[in-house]
Amino acid sequence: MKNEKRTVDEITAEAIRQFNESFRLHDISILNNLIAEDCVMEAAMPAPDGSRTTGKNDCIAFWKQLMSATDTQFSPEEVMIMGEKAIILWRYRWADGEKNSVRGVTIVTVKNGLITEALGYVKAALTN
Repeated sequence: MKNEKRTVDEITAEAIRQFNESFRLHDISILNNLIAEDCVMEAAMPAPDGSRTTGKNDCIAFWKQLMSATDTQFSPEEVMIMGEKAIILWRYRWADGEKNSVRGVTIVTVKNGLITEALGYVKAALTN
């Protein structure tokens, strides 16, 4: 069998596929070999600036807490791959009906097959 070299886009796409699958299955173990030691994750909440988490263990702990709510559903709507960058448009549901969901986007950086950065943003109602 010929040893085929994967492109940067293919490596990034595979990492994002696994990342999204971990949320779909509520399976944190998928992330163990996917997150870089120096990963930086910025969550969308609390508004307006969100929260910042650094380091593999802390990022995985944050995502584990999010995944532990097994009655929720994370659904990617579109994924765009551009080299080491990926944009994931998603919807997060906590009950039936559109009013019980929020749409957002996560911009992810993948280097050498590992997620090094995930910046999350959410569409939310403006309040005065």
